[in-house]
Amino acid sequence: MELSIFNAKNENVGKKHLPTQFDEPVRNDLIQRAVEVMQANARQPYGSDPRAGKKAAAKLSRRRRKYKCSYGHGISRVPRKTLSRNGTRMHWVGAFAPGTVGGRRAFPPGAEKVWSKSINTQERRKAIRSALAATVQKAVVTQHGHKIPNTYPFLIDNTFEAIDSIVDVRAALDKLQLTTELERSSEKTVRAGMGKMRGRRYVKKVGPLIVVSGPCKLVNSARNIAGIDVVAVNKLNAELLAPGTKPGRLTLYTSAAIDKMTKEKLYS
Repeated sequence: MELSIFNAKNENVGKKHLPTQFDEPVRNDLIQRAVEVMQANARQPYGSDPRAGKKAAAKLSRRRRKYKCSYGHGISRVPRKTLSRNGTRMHWVGAFAPGTVGGRRAFPPGAEKVWSKSINTQERRKAIRSALAATVQKAVVTQHGHKIPNTYPFLIDNTFEAIDSIVDVRAALDKLQLTTELERSSEKTVRAGMGKMRGRRYVKKVGPLIVVSGPCKLVNSARNIAGIDVVAVNKLNAELLAPGTKPGRLTLYTSAAIDKMTKEKLYS
């Protein structure tokens, strides 16, 4: 496939053939597996205190005529702690058991559980190539929800990597007719449920991905634009190309990034 190259003024400055990595068939199952592996490996183990709910001096007697037993008192046979007594009459309160106030949980999560998953190297690379191919298919990108210009897909000139101002980045993207896409990705809604109380109050939309050849000024100048990610071509992964396991993210590749991918045969 041959794509046009546009500069920051939306002027066509040439054409370039895409490498063979973009010829891979789109495999949704492989992409989903690769993304789920990344998300699983990024998950932090969690669990409750092993002694949570077990610190009360409570016990359960299984003998009918034992002193301090609950047999014959018309109460449930659960572990109880003695709060007070008058002779042989005890005042008990249930404790320790899962059904009691302050008791342990029945099946609490254990911190020793292993959440990580693995994936074969060739399978991971194939998933990345599949996600790369989806980014240059106009129908797939549109189905993902992006607002793309009529000239998409296209490449961007290497001068983009030298832009060091967020104002200039916005102006260049506006020239490329991505204003509607930036407005879409800047929207955020309040999350439904308890998640809004746990540091993730807002749900944000994913915007364009800009792939550069390596460390450059654009990485810092575009990072504060809502929804935009800038990544070096040798650090691409399935989650960046297909967020939410859905292939077809709007992606802009610089000409130098394509040259590096071709020369070093990345993800082959």
